[in-house]
Amino acid sequence: METLKYKCPLHQMVSTTPTDFWNDSCSVEELTYAIGNGAVGATTNPTIVLGVLKKEMPLWRERINTIIRENADWDEEQVTWKLIEEMAIRGAELLYPVFEREKRLKGRISIQTNPQFYRNAEAIVRQAAHFASLAPNMQVKIPVTRAGIQAIEEATYQGVNINATVSFTVPQALAVGAAVERGLKRREAEGKSVADMSPVCTLMIGRLDDWLHVLEKRDNIAMAPGYSDWAGLACMKRAYPIYQARGYRTRLLSAAYRHHLHWSELIGGDIVQTIPYEWQKQFNGSSIEVKERFQDPVPQLIVDTLYATFADFRRAYEPDGLTIDEFDSFGPTVRTLRNFIGSYHDLVSLIRDLMLPNPDVK
Repeated sequence: METLKYKCPLHQMVSTTPTDFWNDSCSVEELTYAIGNGAVGATTNPTIVLGVLKKEMPLWRERINTIIRENADWDEEQVTWKLIEEMAIRGAELLYPVFEREKRLKGRISIQTNPQFYRNAEAIVRQAAHFASLAPNMQVKIPVTRAGIQAIEEATYQGVNINATVSFTVPQALAVGAAVERGLKRREAEGKSVADMSPVCTLMIGRLDDWLHVLEKRDNIAMAPGYSDWAGLACMKRAYPIYQARGYRTRLLSAAYRHHLHWSELIGGDIVQTIPYEWQKQFNGSSIEVKERFQDPVPQLIVDTLYATFADFRRAYEPDGLTIDEFDSFGPTVRTLRNFIGSYHDLVSLIRDLMLPNPDVK
């Protein structure tokens, strides 16, 4: 019998297991590579857009100058959002053949709502509805804050395919699953279609690990090497069977990769992995065996140690460890919102420099 040939480990994963992957970038070069190796989606956020713009400025400078020239009364934020939208639209065009092939259930690109709106559900929903109108295969990222949970239900009801982001914990994932179900059921009660809706809920597993490393240093905690690098994986593997048991129609998605276990330990789950280009190249060049490991539990000693040592791991791991009102003040939420808002301001500043070049520099 002829042995099946695969382009690379990631292609083998999507060909032989239920696990999908997305490109963690809207870069044309990176997304083209990812699609060629089996990716069925992509994602953006202010940090990603800033990095792509710096990398691919020759592709965008003329278009940015045209936007500035054709909209003489626009401020720098309006120009910035027009650029973000056009970058997402270009990514959506690259993914459209996948979208058609997968019967409109895959092949979407995620565009993130303004991170400054994290307390304003009405503003999030308004922007989400606008983003969803830009292309048929748009997915809209909404933060899992107190206001974000309200926005997720309402945006879903309005027919927006959401990607819940700024999410790290089992309680956040469960709140998202329940909010999406409420939105879908409201649509169904009014006879509106949900046939092509494919909501996802991100768990930024690496950012939870990062937070435990911060606590180790801040609180002078001695931890066995590598233990904290399992925290996000433990939460993902805890949330998944609860999703299955409750019949949530939202699909879990892992993000914020820090090491190969964030890929290899999740192979086999009916989930999405959002993988940065650099990690894709590393995984595809590795000799790591592609086999299903999702069902393998995190070593119990590691879970028990993290549970006994970190109150914030207990809050992240237990289904009722956080209330919705506590989402906004959870350490990884605060750090990530600050990061995204800071990157957004940096992006606006970059556009400002193109609109108002420094006259002191030739």
